[in-house]
Amino acid sequence: MLVIGREVGEAIVIAGGIKIQVMSVENGQVRFGISAPREVEVHRVEVYKRIKALELEKQQA
Repeated sequence: MLVIGREVGEAIVIAGGIKIQVMSVENGQVRFGISAPREVEVHRVEVYKRIKALELEKQQA
C-alpha cells in the first residue's frame, strides 16, 4: 500500500485520468473530491462489497 500525505487542496492522480483531491479536514474527518471518467465506477468500500455480493448471488442463482 502506498501512503501519501496531502494537505487541503492538494491532489493525487491515478492512471486512467482519476484524480483524488483533499477537500477538507475537520474533526478528524477527511473529505475527498474524486474526478474520474464516466466509465469508471467509484464506490465506498461498504457499497462496493454489497454490489459484489449481489453479483455473486445472481451468478449462483
